[in-house]
Amino acid sequence: MRTAIVCGAGGFIGGHLVERLKQEGYWVRGVDIKEHEYGNNKADDFVVGDLRDITICQMLFDRQIDEVYQLAADMGGAGYLFTGDNDAAVMHNSILINLNMLETSRLKKVKTIFYSSSACVYPEHNQMDPDNPKCAEDTVYPAAPDSEYGWEKLFSERLYLTYYKNYGINVRIGRFHNIFGPLGTWIGGKEKVPAAVCRKVAEAEDGGEIEIWGDGKQTRSFLYVTECVEAVRRLVNSEFVGPVNIGSEEMLSINDLVKMVAEIAGKKISIKHIPGPLGVRGRNSDNALIRERLDWAPSKPLAEGLKKTYKWINANVNELQNV
Repeated sequence: MRTAIVCGAGGFIGGHLVERLKQEGYWVRGVDIKEHEYGNNKADDFVVGDLRDITICQMLFDRQIDEVYQLAADMGGAGYLFTGDNDAAVMHNSILINLNMLETSRLKKVKTIFYSSSACVYPEHNQMDPDNPKCAEDTVYPAAPDSEYGWEKLFSERLYLTYYKNYGINVRIGRFHNIFGPLGTWIGGKEKVPAAVCRKVAEAEDGGEIEIWGDGKQTRSFLYVTECVEAVRRLVNSEFVGPVNIGSEEMLSINDLVKMVAEIAGKKISIKHIPGPLGVRGRNSDNALIRERLDWAPSKPLAEGLKKTYKWINANVNELQNV
């Protein structure tokens, strides 16, 4: 039986990854600073611990571990990452977690470690045109991310690659592009765009109005969480180190995302554009490399994942309103 540790298992993607590994027959230990908010914890063992503490990292390895999936990070949506108020915490916390887990994995002779990087590593100047963003993997340098979160992710990529080069540890790096789906944060300020839009539409009356930051013409692509997990597993089981984009090429504006969710909800919704943190004007995954190296592409359109996500968030909104 193969063994794995999933760091960040109390989070959205981590919970889904644990579930997938269990389906494949792994023994899985999850670790996070908190338990999973929505009960998505299928791990054989779950450790509530702070990975900024090296002793917590060390105690995870009481048996031989084949694979480590390092998804733990200090992160959130645009309201958390792009105001500048949380930059020191984002940099300090995430770098410390990566340093601790990577060094401990090396000392414990882990066979493979996966690191979840982000599309936020790409230069801001390549993403000013909402209709033509450039996010191919080889465009990351000269480096100019639009946030300290992006700088931290880029530094950590290099950290993992030095361990691959100097110590031979089997590293895999995936750059996530806006992952969404059920069992993730949908309220409280750290939610991502799809969850926030689903919540606002669910809360609105038919014919109502919701607020959107900026003019809504900024573009993004969004990848459903199980598609992301499939790509991660293919990457880990391949001979390809990365970094590689893990995302969708189905790009749309935030205004069009609202229209899509409203149609799913069966509501007529108008948009009030207000000032707020925006990030880059355009971002879309470039999947040429992952198609070539892993023969992977999303298997379903965005609307299908949004239907499942809206259904789950709408149920949570209704439950909250009826309390």
